[in-house]
Amino acid sequence: MPKTLSDIKKNLDSNLGKRLMLKANGGRKKIIERTGVLAETYPAVFVVELDQDQNAFERVSYSYADVLTQTVQITFYDEVNEIS
Repeated sequence: MPKTLSDIKKNLDSNLGKRLMLKANGGRKKIIERTGVLAETYPAVFVVELDQDQNAFERVSYSYADVLTQTVQITFYDEVNEIS
């Protein structure tokens, strides 16, 4: 389980292009689940291209701090462990 923002970024950098499932806190006890592909990583955020048959949006971005604070949980389909 990554403990720092740089650890989270390095872990995501090594998984670029892989399919994932996101669980994000939508506020007011609402959990949003989305699937897609990790498209890009930037110094402060990462971008996920979502599956179009399930979502109205094409892409979403989250900060590494969202993963650190467990506002967003990421599970890669080829892994059993979560990054959070």
